[in-house]
Amino acid sequence: MSIVPKQHFNKSNMNLFRPDVDRVAGYIPGEQPQESGWVKLNTNENPYPPSPQVVEAIAEAAGGRLNVYPDPLATRFRRRAAELLDVDPDWILPANGSDENLTILIRSFVDPGELVSYPYPSYTLYKTLAELQGAEHEQLPLNADWSWNYQLAEPIVERSKLVFVPNPNSPSGNLWSNDDISRLIPRRGILVLDEAYVDFSDAALGIKMLSCEAGNRIVITRTLSKSYSLAGMRFGFAIACPELIFGMRKVKDSYNCNALSLAAAVAALEDIPWMQRNVQNIQNTRVHLTGQLERLGFDVVHSQANFVWATHSNRLHKVIYESLKQRRILVRYMHFYDKMSTDTPEIDGLRITVGTDSEIDRLLQALEIIV
Repeated sequence: MSIVPKQHFNKSNMNLFRPDVDRVAGYIPGEQPQESGWVKLNTNENPYPPSPQVVEAIAEAAGGRLNVYPDPLATRFRRRAAELLDVDPDWILPANGSDENLTILIRSFVDPGELVSYPYPSYTLYKTLAELQGAEHEQLPLNADWSWNYQLAEPIVERSKLVFVPNPNSPSGNLWSNDDISRLIPRRGILVLDEAYVDFSDAALGIKMLSCEAGNRIVITRTLSKSYSLAGMRFGFAIACPELIFGMRKVKDSYNCNALSLAAAVAALEDIPWMQRNVQNIQNTRVHLTGQLERLGFDVVHSQANFVWATHSNRLHKVIYESLKQRRILVRYMHFYDKMSTDTPEIDGLRITVGTDSEIDRLLQALEIIV
């Protein structure tokens, strides 16, 4: 039984919130059914388990000193990540998932009223974080082939304090070159390269940009949720010059990474071959999925991530999504529309996570009937 009478929760309480919070609709994550029996291809999770070394490390940490706070600087992880990336540990900032680093970036560099920009369409959390900060936000239009419309984008970048660029992009999965991205570094701001899916691409390009002339205004964010199969542990990290990391460290929670996630993260980086084998499996399945979707009449973007973006010229995407859901198969139906902008067209489609071969076979068998 609730100890708070239901009548205490009413609309008048909304004015207790900051106006920026009151106005925001809030980010809506993908569906997470708690019962078994679903083919879950909607939230870009890795269908394969993490390394056995990770499981052992979590068990060992769970039997250890959970009564004391974890290392606030995540020293062991920073040293291991720095070794792999060929940078100094002071270039690494661990976080409670990549999303926490996105929040830290907004809070570190953007005052209310300053401009945050990001591609359209892309990760919708960028807009939510900007609104919560009381910042202005604008979309950087993309062409129909997912290339940049620089004529429209560059004037917006010029005014931006923070520019988010997910590379590979979501929901499309396309990868932009460093030459493409170099035109998006704001003169008086920060470029954030959100590389959540970079391990599934042909090349990790962003790290090279840190050594360019404007490299001290670039922050790369990465996560262990995708390629390392650790979505349930919530661990990510940022890479940037020490001056930026030092300032961002002031903004993070004191102990933002718990002891179990720290142990898991270090162990994951100690078994890179395990991750690479899983990535290879996903890349192989991605090729098969793309070919079969095209055979069924879908247009599919050439993906460099662990998902594909599929559209169909003769079928309603939402109807396909609902028909799959009735068969206990979840994909992500995404609808992008900004009625306030004349430069951003209405876009919808299906973002489909690359699962195991058996999961993809079940999806394709259902689509044979639906479309």
